[in-house]
Amino acid sequence: MNGTNLFKIALRALANNKLRAFLTMLGIIIGVASVITMLAIGQGSKKSIQSQIAEMGSNMIMIHPGADMRGGVRQDPSAMQTLKLTDFESLQNNTKYLSAISPSVSSSGQFIYGSNNYPGSVNGVNTEYLSIRQLTIENGEIFTEADIQSSAKVCVIGKTIADNLFTDGTDPVGHVIRFNKIPFRVVGVLKAKGYNSMGQDQDAVVLAPYTTVMKRMLAVTYLQSIMASAITEDMTEDAIADISSILRNNHKLKASDEDDFNIRSQQELSTMLNSTTDLMTTLLACIASISLVVGGIGIMNIMYVSVTERTREIGLRMSVGARGIDILSQFLIEAILISITGGIIGVIIGIGTSFGIKTFAHWPIYIQAWSVFLSFAVCTITGVFFGWYPAKKAADLDPIDAIRYE
Repeated sequence: MNGTNLFKIALRALANNKLRAFLTMLGIIIGVASVITMLAIGQGSKKSIQSQIAEMGSNMIMIHPGADMRGGVRQDPSAMQTLKLTDFESLQNNTKYLSAISPSVSSSGQFIYGSNNYPGSVNGVNTEYLSIRQLTIENGEIFTEADIQSSAKVCVIGKTIADNLFTDGTDPVGHVIRFNKIPFRVVGVLKAKGYNSMGQDQDAVVLAPYTTVMKRMLAVTYLQSIMASAITEDMTEDAIADISSILRNNHKLKASDEDDFNIRSQQELSTMLNSTTDLMTTLLACIASISLVVGGIGIMNIMYVSVTERTREIGLRMSVGARGIDILSQFLIEAILISITGGIIGVIIGIGTSFGIKTFAHWPIYIQAWSVFLSFAVCTITGVFFGWYPAKKAADLDPIDAIRYE
């Protein structure tokens, strides 16, 4: 019996039991759709995190005072005052792997303009901070080096601060706002960046000269952190090693002494977040794959029922010359048709559901071609695997016993 006839017989058998065939497909449909949707959500989250990190500066390096706190030991307050302006100046003058570097100090309080107020923080930085954090001025300009030298009371504000203080749409540039009791003249407004992947508003920011924040607000001589940017992402590790060497020399640390500072890079954060999202994606895909297994068991169950129902038909086919391989092929084709058809429908539903989630729930999704092919391949293998045993049972029937079967 040739393949075309076997295919036609299998199609006819499925057409005679349309509802049963569809219900059998349902497990495969749900499984494939679930796998594609879960992988799309997982990969979408990963892409979103990567883009957010890229927006913050993928080659950004953060230097904080105090030893590494990942051990969970609380440090003495003096250990958090180890970074000085001399450290910043040494790094600025001696490192060869950094494209930009900025001191960083901050003070929290209330911003006031007229009858409007908004809580936030003033970040004391220099002009290079914009390139480190990939910020751009939309209106006005950044404060100057002269403003930094004179500890001028000027600032650049983010879109959220501008919208909450200047509710009537007034251009903030040139106006004076108060931070607690200190007046600041607004010299620029930053271009909006929106929320990052951690849900933080990147526009609720106010930048001022670091000298102003250190002298007029905090009255301190130490830095809370130093922000830097490697020349390229590939140079990040070299930059970290260079920074560590300069700071250890500045702080006169012996070879046996631990660092009294810690350095973090966006690469480290990116690796950690990517591993987390990969783990969650794998977990979601594994959970969704259970539906494929359940669908495969459904195929096996229905094929067993089909073999039992058509035992006499099998006996008749064998009595007129059908070989065991022909009977095996016939039932295996039926199982594969069920799984492939279910897989195609599942792929369509999975892609549609993914875009539906993006449209209505506004979740980031990213459908990769390999996830569609993988789901489809798995459902096909499932059909062969779970359909083979019932088909083999049908092929092994004795023709005489099959004809006599009631």
